[in-house]
Amino acid sequence: MNSTPSRPTTFGQLPPSTWPGERLGLPRSGPHSVGRVARRIAALAIDWAVAVALTCLIWGYTWLNYDGFVVLMVFVGLQAVQLAVFGGSIGHRLLGLRVIALTGGRAGLWRPIVRSVLLGLAVPALVWDSDQRGFHDKIAGTVLIRR
Repeated sequence: MNSTPSRPTTFGQLPPSTWPGERLGLPRSGPHSVGRVARRIAALAIDWAVAVALTCLIWGYTWLNYDGFVVLMVFVGLQAVQLAVFGGSIGHRLLGLRVIALTGGRAGLWRPIVRSVLLGLAVPALVWDSDQRGFHDKIAGTVLIRR
């Protein structure tokens, strides 16, 4: 029997990252490092506020009386379009973040759609790995990085 540890054959056998993005070849901090939790939450709050405001303007809701499902659909739609066209949402752009494909470069068209729909479901976004990538990013093959 060989006492030398073998190479990992599945993702679950990979050791956790020392810093978010290490396994992805991203720097520990600065430009192109993984966007940290505080920025992500702030960007999400900005994007949700934009979706609420847009929903209120278009459908005539008041700030205290709006349909949460409609807001969610507007949010998901805005996310998908903005990620595909600009590489990030309004919140991402304001906070110096952008979404890229793991292979590098723009996320294309299908990745933003998959990522946005899964983000709208919330559960995949609440489960993260040691690289601070939620399942919505893992499934879409994307990573949220600092610009």
